[in-house]
Amino acid sequence: MTDAELAAHLAEVAGRILIEVRDSGMFEGKALGNAGDETANQFLVHALRAQRPDDGLLSEESKDTKERLEKERVWIVDPVDGTREYGEARTDWAVHVALCIGGKPEIGAVALPGLGEVLRTDQPRPLDDGADKPRMVVSRTRPAAEAVKVSEKIGAELVGMGSAGAKAMAVVRGEAEIYLHTGGQYEWDSAAPAAVAVAHGLHASRIDGSPLVYNQSDVYMPDLLICRPEWADRVLEEVAALA
Repeated sequence: MTDAELAAHLAEVAGRILIEVRDSGMFEGKALGNAGDETANQFLVHALRAQRPDDGLLSEESKDTKERLEKERVWIVDPVDGTREYGEARTDWAVHVALCIGGKPEIGAVALPGLGEVLRTDQPRPLDDGADKPRMVVSRTRPAAEAVKVSEKIGAELVGMGSAGAKAMAVVRGEAEIYLHTGGQYEWDSAAPAAVAVAHGLHASRIDGSPLVYNQSDVYMPDLLICRPEWADRVLEEVAALA
């Protein structure tokens, strides 16, 4: 099984496990989110350690160790991206499985279990023509002020959505043109989405235009831009003008 096939398989199976946990009716509220996180994380971590024992591993739900910093190949996973949306039985949550090589998000898969779909780096789809009026996905509960200001400058329609993975995949799926985030994230929030986005021909960078670099000692990643390539320069210019 190739790395890309493994990433897609693990993301899909983890998604099925999460739906089974939720549909069991044994948990609700915060307990459901905790149970889903723990169960999916155990599956992903055990599977990756069995299938790729020599690689590094970083998961949101496991205690981090510095051992991964010495590795060229590091898997970065988020068992449930969008715990609130998962608990509410919405569709805008995701499972992230990425392989970063030399700090770059080279391979990955993002499962959208609520939609029964897995988007992956080894099966890119052609981009559609995009909308004349750009659509910008933002947090459905707390849109970042910078994103709102940029949307006003470029005449973009704001589309509220849940998890980071769901927002990034909305651009991949042709449901939006731009995902601009400035509210702070961690490496597991964007590694798999960035890998999938780039494989599909999209732009992915920090909001100053610098590359996304993973497997750092500090896993905090303050900002992110994933968008159709024709919007990248304009959005980066407008963000810079806000400084």
